[in-house]
Amino acid sequence: MSALLSPLSLLKDPTLLKTDALINGQWVSGSSRFAVTDPATGAHLADVANLGPAEAETAIAAANAAWPAWRNKTAKERSIILRKWYDLIMANQDDLGRIMTAEEGKPLPEAKGEIAYGASFVEWFAEEAKRINGETLPQFDNNRRLLLLRQPIGVCAAITPWNFPMAMITRKVSPALAAGCPVVIKPAELTPLSALAVAELALRAGIPAGVLNVITADADNSIAVGKVFCASDVVRHISFTGSTEVGRILLAQSAPTVKKLSLELGGNAPFIVFDDADIDSAVEGAFASKYRNAGQTCVCSNRFYVQEGVYDEFVQKFAAKVKTAKVGNGFEEGVNQGPLIEEAALLKVERHVQDALLKGARLLTGGHRLPGQFFEPTVMADATADMLCAREETFGPFAPVFKFKTEQDAIFAANNTEFGLASYFYSRDVGRIFRVSEALEYGMVGINVGILATEHVPFGGVKQSGLGREGSHLGIDDYVEIKYLCIGDILK
Repeated sequence: MSALLSPLSLLKDPTLLKTDALINGQWVSGSSRFAVTDPATGAHLADVANLGPAEAETAIAAANAAWPAWRNKTAKERSIILRKWYDLIMANQDDLGRIMTAEEGKPLPEAKGEIAYGASFVEWFAEEAKRINGETLPQFDNNRRLLLLRQPIGVCAAITPWNFPMAMITRKVSPALAAGCPVVIKPAELTPLSALAVAELALRAGIPAGVLNVITADADNSIAVGKVFCASDVVRHISFTGSTEVGRILLAQSAPTVKKLSLELGGNAPFIVFDDADIDSAVEGAFASKYRNAGQTCVCSNRFYVQEGVYDEFVQKFAAKVKTAKVGNGFEEGVNQGPLIEEAALLKVERHVQDALLKGARLLTGGHRLPGQFFEPTVMADATADMLCAREETFGPFAPVFKFKTEQDAIFAANNTEFGLASYFYSRDVGRIFRVSEALEYGMVGINVGILATEHVPFGGVKQSGLGREGSHLGIDDYVEIKYLCIGDILK
């Protein structure tokens, strides 16, 4: 693709398009490069610095050297810098959205929405920086005083995914910076340009050299860099968003250094519709939950359970709604589903769709691959528990709809998974709302809504969907250590 035709040629501020890594305030080209492509067209976008273990060690050392000055800044000083970063992100929302759509594929309005969402974490933790409070405890004798301090944990590493290439960075980095910790970021190899652009804005905001570093790497080097993070005695915290399989590996590799981990892993979210639900509202919520980012989110609904009394009405209305979706390049007007990120993602959707059809599912709409990396938004009725889609997270635009009889049947089916991130259900019965909410084994429950994330609520899962919480006033906890002070001889 020529520069004239590239979507990145239309940036208002071309200097936001960075292709080198960032270490200690300097842009580092590395000894080799890897290609970044547009999933909607297959066109080449940029060649990005391909760094490895040696550069990761350098970045960790730079972060550690920058730590004393950063942690010794007052909370208000750090807050002011983070607020400047937030302002710069929002001032460049259009360009950042364009970069994201080009490399990740989501529709441009959705990408701009992610920029605002991601920026909200910078704003939130700029405010929370001034609220990292300690405690005084009742003394057990009057000659002592007992205090608790919350101090920055140290150098933090963030390994971020491709599906939210900007927001997953700010949701991890902002609390670390607010707490007084420096960070080393390893963005996904499929979407490094968004990470580098927000890093450029961080420098413009006044974040000192070494406090924020970005190591870009291809798939092979990413594994090697991750091993460096896990093995390092200097890195005291790793935050990772991605698959449960990789999360287990990071846990195992971090065991020898006994570091703290925050993990946001696989989902397989259930979406339950009870007989007493507002069906039209449930259809709108299901559409938003399932097909946002082409179904490539960790909290998107993967399994739809509908009570038998409203099953036929729901599947008919849901399929009709899904047929209105416009699939295409994210830069085209009116598109609300873009491409899948890579060939492997398409193959998994195809495998799940074919498996469901072979096992008796009834196709209501979609079901076919389109030219390029696109797949039709798909709805199937008569799904059963023996299908792959009942056990595996599809991570694509495929909605299998299961029928159930009783409330307990729905709860059992929803909980019958090793995952426990997000869940959703629709009901107008207040008693049922409490019963089901309390029974679902998930870290997050959406009731009569299809989208539930925002900056001031805790985001995270239970079981094998992860450890810790991101966002909210709880989101800073993983970036601080608790220190107990016992002061004696007070009465002397």
